[in-house]
Amino acid sequence: MLIGLVGKPSVGKSTFFKAATLAEVEIASYPFTTIKPNHGVGYVKVDCIEKYFNVKCNPNHGFCIKGNRFVPVDLMDVAGLVPGASVGKGLGNQFLDDLRRADAFIHIVDISGETDTEGKPVKNHDPAVDIKFLEDELNNWYYNILMKVWKTFARKLEMEHANFAEAVAVQFSGLKVDEDQVKEILLNTKFNEKPSLWSDDEIKKFASELRKLSKPMIIAANKIDLENGEKNYEKIKKDFPHLLIFACSADSELALRQATKAGLIEYIPGEKDFKILKTLSEKQKLALQKIKENVLEKYDYGTGVQKILNVAVFDLLHYLPVFPASANKLGDSKGNILPDCFLLPPGSTALDFAYFLHTDFGDNFIKAINAKTKMVLGKDYKLKFGDALEIITR
Repeated sequence: MLIGLVGKPSVGKSTFFKAATLAEVEIASYPFTTIKPNHGVGYVKVDCIEKYFNVKCNPNHGFCIKGNRFVPVDLMDVAGLVPGASVGKGLGNQFLDDLRRADAFIHIVDISGETDTEGKPVKNHDPAVDIKFLEDELNNWYYNILMKVWKTFARKLEMEHANFAEAVAVQFSGLKVDEDQVKEILLNTKFNEKPSLWSDDEIKKFASELRKLSKPMIIAANKIDLENGEKNYEKIKKDFPHLLIFACSADSELALRQATKAGLIEYIPGEKDFKILKTLSEKQKLALQKIKENVLEKYDYGTGVQKILNVAVFDLLHYLPVFPASANKLGDSKGNILPDCFLLPPGSTALDFAYFLHTDFGDNFIKAINAKTKMVLGKDYKLKFGDALEIITR
């Protein structure tokens, strides 16, 4: 799974990326600071089952703070997209190509309205324009790929009586489109039975729906703590009621995580408060107080960075955190307690989980046991959020 950070230049994508990963990246207030995509590891937050078993876990990957398990996910920050990106403007083709492997997008928007569509400083820019143009560019990206082959593609399908959904999935395999997504679009939208007779508007509609399903998106209304941030945030929620939009201050999250790393405060990402651990300078105290008053105390989900990552993985992509665990033995061969938590795609079964752990586990699967209830589960058991399973093999 890969989450892509998208948006126009100078909206705080690299700040969001650094806050989520604490990776060293270049952050500057001019367009195209990021040329090559930055890759890093962010973390989604789930309840650790250590509380259920009354133990303390030792994660192999990620970390756990006071019963909050942080599970790693891959993040990618690409250079800013500008209007016309889908036809190559602003190195658009290169940047869009970087996004092919992403499973979902987080669109970082400058909700303060202090940058224009190209990322240059300005006053009173309407963030709704940025949301609209980026959606259009992504949709046109899909449309242009489709149009390169459409005429011969559609005719060939009809002549060979081929499976349309399967053929489209193959054509878009590089964009992670699957057959079920195509079938869902055809089921929910009326199209001519003969694709060769589709109008240009129909092809555009199909490309748009395909993009929304294969690359779902959440909006991070960044710089919420700046002037006009709150006002613009309320406006775009009304303008785009069908979109997932969350208030965000990547700057605040980055400051809190860096202060935590320096041992100055105790802060759990996604929480609404922090605890001061050391004597701070007046400047540090003032900065933290501003974050507390202007961001943390105003929104139920703190700075928004952790919330947005969680929503992208669990609400958009519907991934499931699953713990390998035995009711009788919670440690691995090295004595680490509940060392692993893995994220599996929706619809995964106990057998899928066995294969995920090791091919031999899948090939020799007998049953799974729910570590919490001790119930025996068959290979077709559908995994649930927060499951803890032991795989029994022959």
